[in-house]
Amino acid sequence: MSAAKGEGGRTASPAPMSPDRFREVLALLDLPQRGFARLLNRPEGTVRQWARGVVAIPADVAAWLEALAAFMAAHPLPARAADGSHPAAA
Repeated sequence: MSAAKGEGGRTASPAPMSPDRFREVLALLDLPQRGFARLLNRPEGTVRQWARGVVAIPADVAAWLEALAAFMAAHPLPARAADGSHPAAA
């Protein structure tokens, strides 16, 4: 995700992450809000406020989450066979 150049050649700020997108990305990553708070070493209440839209999601956190979402979309988790073994191990 790259920021567009604005008037005068300055880099425009990316649009802020919405609470809906925040929750969507956490779901994509299979990461509960509590786990995300621990991962970032932030209070759980802060992460809940981001998810509810009470407090804006910091731009650096939003950019990091979008990068993780893009990575996961391009690199899905390996599949498992019905018996639980990895298909390549057969």
